Amino acid sequence: MQRYIATRLLSAIPVLILVVVFVFALLRLAPGDPAQLIAGEQASPEQMQAIRVSLDLDKPVPVQFFTWVGKLVRGDLGESVGSRVPVSTIIGQRMTPTIVVAIVSEVFAILVGVPLGVLAAWKSNTWIDRAIILFASVGFAMPVFWLAFLAIWLFSLNLGILPVLGYTSLDNGLASYARHLVLPCVTLGISLVALIARMTRSTMLEVMRQDYIRTARSKGLTEQVVVLRHALKNASMPILTVIGLGVAALLNGAIITETFFAIPGLGALIAQSILVRDYPVVQALLILATLIYVFVNMIVDLAYGYLDPRIRYT
Repeated sequence: MQRYIATRLLSAIPVLILVVVFVFALLRLAPGDPAQLIAGEQASPEQMQAIRVSLDLDKPVPVQFFTWVGKLVRGDLGESVGSRVPVSTIIGQRMTPTIVVAIVSEVFAILVGVPLGVLAAWKSNTWIDRAIILFASVGFAMPVFWLAFLAIWLFSLNLGILPVLGYTSLDNGLASYARHLVLPCVTLGISLVALIARMTRSTMLEVMRQDYIRTARSKGLTEQVVVLRHALKNASMPILTVIGLGVAALLNGAIITETFFAIPGLGALIAQSILVRDYPVVQALLILATLIYVFVNMIVDLAYGYLDPRIRYT
């Protein structure tokens, strides 16, 4: 197991190198002068030059790259060009709302998507199956921002049962905290619910055609035991893969959701930082997202061995 983990960590290094090069090049190739954006339209040439020097923008691009990589290796993420606050401090202040929303959205997607997929496979070719397929198709195709708009319009503006803004401090009480999380988490998790439900249904249908399922039924086991204990466990690996890949969807959707619901998280932070060309913040957040994605995929791979005893790690 230790050897496998070490191999996976080493295999992630080329991915991180490509991401580092891509992020650096993409931001440098984007139109606009970050010094002009920071200094403002009325800034003098001397002020703009001072900002370029402080950001190392006066140096050749290769020098900028290797200087930044050297700091990155030492754990120095730099300072925000707008607030002059260390990037690590800013990320630490914004991380909690994003983690909470992502975890709640993922749990919501699993608790709703898996049962819906199992039910659709169990009641295949019935009106229940068709209704779940329709829901999954609509949920997967609907844009996050449009779903957020509809949710705010219905539950906040018309019914008035949920707040418009999507985050508050836990100091205001657990009930208020939970109410503020409902809309952003459901909005962010619906597309993942649809994806998990569709994958669960298709995988369950394939497994339920196997000989050992017919054998289990011939032994007199109830349909619930056959579906949940035998079929679902053997269909869990593709479902687990989709759940792991759903982390990427949550990271992408967090930018829209946090901006729409005014959540002070990492998604809103990266959107704001891109607009003002805050190089250190954008670069740090993109690399952090890559690390999270690689880590989650490794956890999913390790879970395969638990779900399927035939898999051995060497």
